[in-house]
Amino acid sequence: MPAPDASALPRQPAAARAASFVTAAERPKAFTSGVRFWYTCRAMTTSEDITGRRVVLTGGAGFLGSHLAQALCRDNTVVLFDNGRRDALQYTDLADRPTVEVVRGDVRDPEAVRSAVSGADIVIHLAAIAGVSSYYRSGVETMTVNYTGTATVLAAALETCPDLQRFVNVSTSEVYGAEARDAREDAPTAVGPAGEPRWTYAAGKMAAEHLCLAYHRHEGLPVASVRPFNIYGPRQVGEGAVQVLARRALAGDDLVVTGDGRQVRAWCYVDDFVAGVLRVLTVPEAVGAVFNIGNERAAVTVQELAETIRRLAESDSKIVFRPHPGVDVRMRVPDISRARSMLGYDPAVGLEEGLSKAIDWYREHPLE
Repeated sequence: MPAPDASALPRQPAAARAASFVTAAERPKAFTSGVRFWYTCRAMTTSEDITGRRVVLTGGAGFLGSHLAQALCRDNTVVLFDNGRRDALQYTDLADRPTVEVVRGDVRDPEAVRSAVSGADIVIHLAAIAGVSSYYRSGVETMTVNYTGTATVLAAALETCPDLQRFVNVSTSEVYGAEARDAREDAPTAVGPAGEPRWTYAAGKMAAEHLCLAYHRHEGLPVASVRPFNIYGPRQVGEGAVQVLARRALAGDDLVVTGDGRQVRAWCYVDDFVAGVLRVLTVPEAVGAVFNIGNERAAVTVQELAETIRRLAESDSKIVFRPHPGVDVRMRVPDISRARSMLGYDPAVGLEEGLSKAIDWYREHPLE
């Protein structure tokens, strides 16, 4: 019997697909031998329901992955798949916990990804090349990791995770381009011109979002995407502005601000980011949707950020201005009304409270 035409296959509302899982044995033969099959997942309504799961975090050894792992590892088996490029685990005991497995591998390696992802109930896809300098220095790697890596993880989840309940794709606020005031998820994205290296990251991430939603529409994979807005906090590794400014302030070094310092960013403390992702895992209606995760109430200019960090660190550092090496982003503030209404998400940590916590942590953990 020939496989049915894809356009003729019945569709279920996302909420219905999020209500109960259909096992492989229950799928119609035409679906398993033909074009696609549907995943539906057991409803999870509160964070306490995330127990007894196998949770795989790609990029799990990084800043965001380490915080999510801490939130999930007490009651679940957590697999951290990472190439070790940025290591936030060194500041935790996660690698020593019996419920945590650290797997070294490249997200572009299909065999390694299938092995790590196999049998997962939840996949949180964080692995990416991030940091503005990387976009200029390593454009090919940025694009291939961010898009090809996502494609590899999606294919592995479809192939090896018959009980998958949620696939959370961590995208970026960069998809809104250089001017994003009160950016909404259903607004047009604004990836900059081809040939400008700054936008390789955003282009790869935007293409990955489209691919994730295509897997949801055509394969029934229970996907949701989140777009983080300037997450900061303890254990940040890499190029995060708060980390760099805080460490320099504590050392008494100049605080370097690129451009005129009037660029606006909305800063979100890492605990609020984790809370938002947990809500994506536990709210059935999140499947098939995209969410901004950030704190619009913590929007300041980069100069104001530097001044606040200097004051909270009780530092004598000078603020100096230098030309930006490439294209800069003038405004990045989210509209989080969708996350508020659908997820019950509401960031709780104010800017000065979060910066104080981060500065205290950097003071206790100086770079060697």
